Amino acid sequence: MIRNSVKHKLREGGVSIGTMLFEFNTTGIARIVANAGADFALFDMEHSGWNIETIRMLIATTPKSELVPIVRIPATEYHFVANVLDMGAMGVMIPMCESADQARRLVSSAKYPPVGRRGAAFAIAHDDYRGSSIPETVQSANDETLLIAQIETARGMENVEEIAAVPGIDALWIGLYDLTLSLGIPGEMNHPKVLAATDRVFAACHANNIVPAVLVTSIAEGEAQIARGFKMIAYGGDLWLYQSVLRTGIKKLHEQQSS
Repeated sequence: MIRNSVKHKLREGGVSIGTMLFEFNTTGIARIVANAGADFALFDMEHSGWNIETIRMLIATTPKSELVPIVRIPATEYHFVANVLDMGAMGVMIPMCESADQARRLVSSAKYPPVGRRGAAFAIAHDDYRGSSIPETVQSANDETLLIAQIETARGMENVEEIAAVPGIDALWIGLYDLTLSLGIPGEMNHPKVLAATDRVFAACHANNIVPAVLVTSIAEGEAQIARGFKMIAYGGDLWLYQSVLRTGIKKLHEQQSS
């Protein structure tokens, strides 16, 4: 497996910045993201409606030496985890992780024996069709794959310390929008309950030497979250970034026309 530059950067204490993709399933999108300087692209299956064929195309057209492809699967099930990894994903994120058992299911599904139970298929997309040494391929895949548990419900927060302690989990990604809904304070990102929950995620990550991660929707928010201590940042998503830039440009052109 290709060296996972994001995982290594995070292990060394660095900050990794990428983006999420929900809408633009083209053969060029990953190269566009890579050329913009992103470290990773997080392809979403939870809210996009993308199936495994779409994910296969997106991963196959990702320049992996420049951009790490990560997939958020729709549910913590073996076939989702194993399928996207066999397609060549270098990381997997599960939504709404609410228990240590769920986190262990992710690790078990993603890792080859003896660590987990991932099924063996070699000389396919995940190892670039090379079919090299099986022991080396297995060890590399187990070492390089990035596994992320998303904490975004009240129940997930209740169990965050146990989730963070599961061996093989590399990062906890706090889902702020869902968390505010679950806590009964929709959209109130600066509510004391959200700030306390974030502090608890940080503490759980620190105690287990894993990474806190989050989505941000603006540069100012990103700067604030990095200053707060987040190490893995997704800057926006394809549809929101495109719409924001387009809206700004059109508004300014209209203002120029009427001046």
